[in-house]
Amino acid sequence: MKEDGDLMKVVCIGHSTFDTTLAMKEYPIENVKYRVEKHIECGGGPASNGAYLLAKWGMDVSMLSIVGKDYYGDRIISEFQDIGADTTYIEQKENHQTSSSYIIANKKNGSRTIITAKSEPIRALTKDINIKADVILIDGEHPETAKQVLKNNPFALSILDAGRVNDDTKELGKLVTYLVCSKDFAEVFTNTKININDKETLINCYEELKDYFKTNIIITLEANGSFTKIDDNYELLPSIKVTAVDSTGAGDIFHGAFTYFISNGYSLKDTIHYASITGGLSVTRIGSRNSIPTLQEVLDYDTNII
Repeated sequence: MKEDGDLMKVVCIGHSTFDTTLAMKEYPIENVKYRVEKHIECGGGPASNGAYLLAKWGMDVSMLSIVGKDYYGDRIISEFQDIGADTTYIEQKENHQTSSSYIIANKKNGSRTIITAKSEPIRALTKDINIKADVILIDGEHPETAKQVLKNNPFALSILDAGRVNDDTKELGKLVTYLVCSKDFAEVFTNTKININDKETLINCYEELKDYFKTNIIITLEANGSFTKIDDNYELLPSIKVTAVDSTGAGDIFHGAFTYFISNGYSLKDTIHYASITGGLSVTRIGSRNSIPTLQEVLDYDTNII
């Protein structure tokens, strides 16, 4: 944390999409008509949702992303501006359609089914990015820009939200301070099936990831918590117990909260604990950004359940 009282500068780089969520009592059956009372619209995307949370919690955030010169692109930029994030480096590109996601939230079990319409990935922003950062959160989108920002800020604390195994995440994962990956990422990368009741499968995944990336590794396990190594001890840190109605964006929100707490001087164990609370609270509400709790809700959670 800075000692001069200035806010730390957080730079988030990644995918921006526009989410339309339909909350349903159960998953639909093919070739049947359904009606819902309302739909929820908001921006989305891994690093984008993280950026939105960080801005909502009062940090100085710049979002780096590419959207189209269209209605959805305008809405995404407007949302960030309304929450106080810097949108200087959100580029609206001609002949590029803003990604859009259509989400069926099954309130019966909290699952979500996502269909995303996404144009061909763009590896770098058009502008030459010369931005100073204390903290960097990336999700693997626009990898050339992410590498440029990481290179220009060698002393920044950096986090990769690793959800998909590809050459870019393999390269970026070696450049960051923390690789926070999903269970799916860990299983695909290591070709190991994680059994939550068999700690050896978690240890083997962790050690293979650690050996390759040579950085701090955290494996997120959704409702089963997170796994990492702290002070030479393997730790399976639990998530909170909630009744889920929509899990959309919960992982993104976890990563955003992780970024907030680790960059504000919390221990790794406390960071994961509070990030788990944040993600857990979010699944009790419909929508992604709509479901982000306040910082005070998260900090007060342990007290309120006693």
